Amino acid sequence: MTDSMLQDSPTAPAPRSQPIPTVPVTTEDTGLSPGLIGDLIMKALYNLGARSGDELRAFVRLPFAILDEQLVDLQKRRLIEVREGGQSRVTYTYDLTTEGRNRARESMDANGYVGPAPVPLQQYGRWVENQSVRDVVVTEETIRQGFSHLVFEDSFLDQLGPAINSGLSLFLYGHAGNGKTTIAEAISGMLGGHVYIPWALEVEGQIIVLYDPVYHDLVTADGNDVDDPLAASALFLEGQPHDDRYAVVRRPVVFVGGELTLEFLELQYDPQTRVYQAPPHVKASGGVFIIDDFGRQLVRPRDLLNRWMVPLEKRIDYLALRNGYKFPVPFDCLVIFSTNLNPLELVDEAFLRRIRYKIMVESPNRAQYEEIFRRCCDSNDMLYDSTRVDHVYKAFYERLRMAPRGCHPRDIVDTVCNIAKYENTQPSLSIELLDRACRSYFLDVPGAGSVVGQYSLGDED
Repeated sequence: MTDSMLQDSPTAPAPRSQPIPTVPVTTEDTGLSPGLIGDLIMKALYNLGARSGDELRAFVRLPFAILDEQLVDLQKRRLIEVREGGQSRVTYTYDLTTEGRNRARESMDANGYVGPAPVPLQQYGRWVENQSVRDVVVTEETIRQGFSHLVFEDSFLDQLGPAINSGLSLFLYGHAGNGKTTIAEAISGMLGGHVYIPWALEVEGQIIVLYDPVYHDLVTADGNDVDDPLAASALFLEGQPHDDRYAVVRRPVVFVGGELTLEFLELQYDPQTRVYQAPPHVKASGGVFIIDDFGRQLVRPRDLLNRWMVPLEKRIDYLALRNGYKFPVPFDCLVIFSTNLNPLELVDEAFLRRIRYKIMVESPNRAQYEEIFRRCCDSNDMLYDSTRVDHVYKAFYERLRMAPRGCHPRDIVDTVCNIAKYENTQPSLSIELLDRACRSYFLDVPGAGSVVGQYSLGDED
C-alpha cells in the first residue's frame, strides 16, 4: 500500500566509484571506420551549415585530433573547404563544397543519422558489464530509507531487498490500488548513481539511437540535472574527461503498460531517416524496466514470456536489422512485472519459475490505513481525526462490503480538497465533506453488495 504523498523520496545512497569510459586517442580506438566519421562530419555541415572545428567536435563528440584526420582528407578530396581561418585548425570555419553537398545528400539518403558519433556494439557490450545493475547493492538500511515515505511492514521490505540485489526479475501482484507501481518507482530511485549510455550504437554500418530524453536524465557529477545535451559533457566530471560518445544519466526507469506488443520489443526502423530506435528494454540498460498491468497487454502473457525466456535467463537479447542480420545485445536491467490479476490465470507455473522473485502486495490493515490517511492529511494541511476513519469504515467499507486499498486515503482527501476549492471554503474532515467525497469516489449502488468492492475507483498508485 502507499500513502501516495506528493513528496520526494529520500535521497538515494551515494553511488560507489565506477570506471569512466576513456577518451579515444586514435581512430582505431573508436572502433569506427574513417569513412563513417567522415560521413558524420559532412552530414553535420549539411544540416547545420558552416561550423568551426571546435563546434564540430562538440557536435560529433570526438576529440578534434581524430576529426582533423578526416577534415584533412575531405579537404584533399575537395569535399569541404575552409571559410575562415584562425589561430589553429580547431578555430577554422569549415563548410561543404558543391561536390561535398552532393556527397552529403547521398550519405543522408543511405542513412539520415546526424549527431554524436556512435559506439560500436562490441565496445558497448563491454561497458555494460562495467556498470551492471547486478553490482548495485542495497542493504536493510537502504531499503528502510528508500521506503520511509511509504507505509509497509518491515517483513515486506525484507522480501524486496534480496530481489533488488539479484538484478534479475521481480513479480509484484495483488489488488489494484495498493501501490505496486509506486513500489517499482521507489526501487528505481534507491539504486542511485549514474550510468554511461551511448548516444547511439553502430551495428554493421547501421545506426541505432539509444539515448532517449523521455527515459534518460542527464546529470552532472554532483547529481544535478542538465537540460542542454550539448553542455552535458562540459558540466560532468570537470577535469576527468570521458569518452563523449557516452551520455551520463541517472539509472534509467522505463515503463511500459497495456500498449506493449511484441513488435514494440524489436528495433524500430524509421523509413524517413533510415535510422533505428532501440527498444524500451535496451533503453533501460543499467536501470529498471517495469511492465505495468502485466496481463492487460495487447500480446498474450505467454507470448511475452516466450519472447523473453532467453533474455531473462541468459541476460542477452537478440535483435535483427531489416536485412535479417541478427546480433546480441546485453539485457542488463532489473525487470519488474506488476499485475492485479491472478498470476496463475496469466501463465503456468513453469513460466512463473523464470521470474525469480514473486511478492504479493497486500491491502493495508487498519493501523496502516490510518497512518496513510494521517500522512495525506498532513500533506494537505488538514487536521487529522481518527474518528473520521471510523466513520469511513462503517459508512462505506462495511456497508458496501468492500476492502480498503492503499490509494483510497489519498483519493478521498484529494476529493475533499477539490470540493472545498469549488465552494471556496477551507478543506476539513467534516462528516459532510467526507460523505460527499466518498459518495463520488466509491461506486455506491444500492443492493450491489460485495460486487461494489470490485469496482471501487482508484489508480494503481
